[in-house]
Amino acid sequence: MRLAVVASHPVQYQAPWYRALSARVDLRVFFAHRLRPSEQAEAGFGVPFEWDVPVLDGYDYVWLENRAARPGVGHFRGCDTPGIGAALARERFDAVVVNGWQLLSYWQAARAARRAGVAAMVRGDSQLATPRSVVRRSAKRVVYPRLLKAFDAFLAVGQRNEAYYRHYGVPASRIFRSPHCVDNAFFARTAGAARAQSGGARAAFGLPPDALVFLFAGRLVDGKRPLDFLAALDAVRRTDPAAVGLVAGDGPLRPAMEAHAAAHGTSCVMAGFLNQRQIPSAYAASDALVLPSIDETWGLVVNEAMATGLPAIVSDAVGCAPDLVGDGATGHRFPQGDVSALADRMRCVARAPARGKAMRQAALERISGYSPEAAAEGVVAAMEQVSINPW
Repeated sequence: MRLAVVASHPVQYQAPWYRALSARVDLRVFFAHRLRPSEQAEAGFGVPFEWDVPVLDGYDYVWLENRAARPGVGHFRGCDTPGIGAALARERFDAVVVNGWQLLSYWQAARAARRAGVAAMVRGDSQLATPRSVVRRSAKRVVYPRLLKAFDAFLAVGQRNEAYYRHYGVPASRIFRSPHCVDNAFFARTAGAARAQSGGARAAFGLPPDALVFLFAGRLVDGKRPLDFLAALDAVRRTDPAAVGLVAGDGPLRPAMEAHAAAHGTSCVMAGFLNQRQIPSAYAASDALVLPSIDETWGLVVNEAMATGLPAIVSDAVGCAPDLVGDGATGHRFPQGDVSALADRMRCVARAPARGKAMRQAALERISGYSPEAAAEGVVAAMEQVSINPW
């Protein structure tokens, strides 16, 4: 079977999925935009960079001509690639996958697939809990059931994403599970090497060897609530002084976090942005990941952490919560924005070290089902069963 994937740009999380797909089908990925290092900084990472792992190896790809007046991946018209139509018509694919519908390129691909008589499939991670105004929610209830008829199959990355499709009238027969994933083997292997280093993983960050380390990993932006992490850490330390924080990330809120730490005497190491080959060391140095986001459609940082055997404490707004974070099993959940509840969940980890060991094993077992191979299998199942008949 021949499959085309239309993507905005190379993404470190998607490359392992493409490689797994290439082992199952004849794959070609069409990229709409070449992202500059400065654009990564503008997206909230705080520093310009390129990923330090291969994002273009192991699969066939093509760069489309982006004719956008203002190229970028952050707004609808930032990716305008009319050439996708000729490419899909010329190469006789069996199906086309678009990675969402927030860019013009994705709709150009969906329309071209329809004209060519090729099944159009979509894979995204939208969920109903994402904050939206009443007006926007009302408009979507009217418009989305019609818009989604442009696609023949829906590749759901998790439970909330599947519920989203059903909410807008997508028949169950057209929904296939293709779970969100990272390269589990890479993170497990790299974190294991960091733990085996002389002095342990904590020495590199200047962390006490006997500390209880809570990790925040991500962009330092409002939606991820890194200041909630610091406030909860302060509360935990009043009863459990061995608790310390490690922040792996950068962004516009870094000065505010440093000011908070200075004013409150917060015991927290600010490690800055860590690229893919560096971040496993932070997981290896930590006892639990904390993700307090109030706007997180999935939270792939949880996949990364669990692949290294780390339990996660996440807000109920984090999209992966029902899939990955079994409360008290692979981590803990708390109501978004409730710093006191977050502190309570962190104390649960602090006061039950034996339970923490069991959660580590449970995290490894849970994440094994969220692999690039499982994501590829969902796509193959959809290709074998999907109908291009109207629904």
